[in-house]
Amino acid sequence: MNSLSLLCHATMKPTCRILNRRRNSAFFGFPRPAKWLHGLTKTGNSSCFCVNFEQNSQYHANPFRISSSGGVFDDARKASQVPSWSFGRSGVITRSYSAGIGTTSRGVSVIASLASRFRNLSTSIETRVNENNFERIYVQGGINVKPLVERIDKDENIVGEKESRIEVSDEKKSESLNEATVVSPEREYSDIEKEAWRLLRDSVVTYCGNPVGTVAANEPGDKQLLNYDQVFIRDFVPSALAFLLKGEGEIVRNFLLHTLQLQSWEKTVDCYSPGQGLMPASFKVRTVPLDGNKIEEVLDPDFGESAIGRVAPVDSGLWWIILLRAYGKITGDYGLQERVDVQTGLKMILNLCLTDGFDMFPSLLVTDGSCMIDRRMGIHGHPLEIQALFYSALRCSREMLGVNDGSKNLVRAINNRLSALSFHIREYYWVDMKKINEIYRYTTEEYSTEATNKFNIYPDQIPLWLMDWIPEEGGYFIGNLQPAHMDFRFFTLGNLWSIVSSLGTPKQNDAVLNFIEAKWDDLVGHMPLKISYPALEFEEWRIITGSDPKNTPWSYHNGGSWPTLLWQFTLACIKMGRIELAQKAAALAEKRLRSDRWPEYYDTRTGKFIGKQSRLYQTWTIAGFLTTKMLLENPEKAALLFWDEDYELLEICVCALSKSGRKKCSRGAAKSQILV
Repeated sequence: MNSLSLLCHATMKPTCRILNRRRNSAFFGFPRPAKWLHGLTKTGNSSCFCVNFEQNSQYHANPFRISSSGGVFDDARKASQVPSWSFGRSGVITRSYSAGIGTTSRGVSVIASLASRFRNLSTSIETRVNENNFERIYVQGGINVKPLVERIDKDENIVGEKESRIEVSDEKKSESLNEATVVSPEREYSDIEKEAWRLLRDSVVTYCGNPVGTVAANEPGDKQLLNYDQVFIRDFVPSALAFLLKGEGEIVRNFLLHTLQLQSWEKTVDCYSPGQGLMPASFKVRTVPLDGNKIEEVLDPDFGESAIGRVAPVDSGLWWIILLRAYGKITGDYGLQERVDVQTGLKMILNLCLTDGFDMFPSLLVTDGSCMIDRRMGIHGHPLEIQALFYSALRCSREMLGVNDGSKNLVRAINNRLSALSFHIREYYWVDMKKINEIYRYTTEEYSTEATNKFNIYPDQIPLWLMDWIPEEGGYFIGNLQPAHMDFRFFTLGNLWSIVSSLGTPKQNDAVLNFIEAKWDDLVGHMPLKISYPALEFEEWRIITGSDPKNTPWSYHNGGSWPTLLWQFTLACIKMGRIELAQKAAALAEKRLRSDRWPEYYDTRTGKFIGKQSRLYQTWTIAGFLTTKMLLENPEKAALLFWDEDYELLEICVCALSKSGRKKCSRGAAKSQILV
């Protein structure tokens, strides 16, 4: 097997590496030229090409080329530093460090974005210009040695000429200082909080001696770990927020940078590779014994090739972007966002999400199982959860992307997509008593650009349970929308993030919380909160889930109750001034979680019993509880994590970019709806 190896040598054992399972060797995603054979050295039984980087590197706008002497970046907003590397055949990134007591060992900062060839940026908004200064990467003159984690009070990763630096404005510096000082003095924790913190710290995973994440579950004596001993991007988010709110940002910084490195490796399933920019669903730190009394730590990512159903994790990149913004907001360390490798990785995710396709709608089209509901549950198409996270990630990116000649088209595409997506969700996904009555009286088979029933929804699709269940007050966003199909199930995560990100209007957001309050016994019951409602049962369950024995009615994703949703519910309640609802839900959870040993989920219609296959000591249950407690104690911190309505976005009409002579824009007719 001929594959890429990045090796950093130090004095002693063990070594650390990132496992890469690709067959065709390439340096940073490009075929290896024959002339690279110059300078080969032997490491064990494999050849290793050493590239030495000098210090005080600068970035210049030059065409992409690679030589053994080093390199430069084009979109260089600042210089970044990485250690000397060796490239060989073992398919890993390695770094050796001393195992002696008292030895300080740190990870290394890798410009992960160098590992990919970029396609020309393209979105459905307009034809893109040739963005040379973003697309070209060149290495020359060297890159300095740089630890993976710097102290957040030092912005050492920004060096070089004044004109090539990203300067932080006085306003942003002031904002940074204000946000960084939010952490309040510690109080005496309750017994349940002390246990939760102990369990959370016990779940921490280290790589090369540095914390890089938390395992999904850490149940003592568990003999069937499956993939619960891995670090999942979505699962780590509540853990990250708990550490950040406590003033401990190192583990989050490490996590963001290491997952960024993993983003760049090629992923292949049955000889097919998904698009560049895909983030892994999870990764595992493996220990491999070597000759000479040495051991080796290996980062082994899973991009979905090992997942049930082999589904790519669409939400991983979106959660990564959301967490990147949260890290900067809470710590005040905006230098991480501004690094050239982070900016490039961010653009790769956005390019993947905004790429052209066959869709007529601004929502993302995904397969079943591509998000938190990672098994077959009939959410293929345009599920609300993905749309809400997508909208949140776009708003994050709008704040973090550096605006220059190489990114202005991308920023414009983000603004246009935000505007179109918010209109689409607000207008077509929203249901309340009035809207359902409209659908009940729909005429069908309308062939017109001015049709009322644009998706040709048949009134008989309205389920009987909904006719009786919908309250007089309140409403919610449906789970999915496709031609001739509306999924009327209530999906909690998507509705909560519609509130947090202001994807819904202020009136709609308030109505969602009113709806949850009105249906408290159904959606909260004995344990907050239902992941979806109602459950699929009988023939519907057999057809839609394929008779999934784990997703039986009122269990797991099929109407199960998930305590990790509590922190997101708390965030939404604080934003809308309904903190009493969050306090009520937190009190319910606090009564049982400790005695029940922190389950992953609960079963039955009211969440009364621990899930039949639920893992105990589930990390995001523990972290979600801690994050909830800290947000309730300091509600002002929640303002760092949510967005208010952006009325400027609502004035952007994508149709205005076209000269097609369109007679009527549907946004004009619905403007009263999107502004309230």
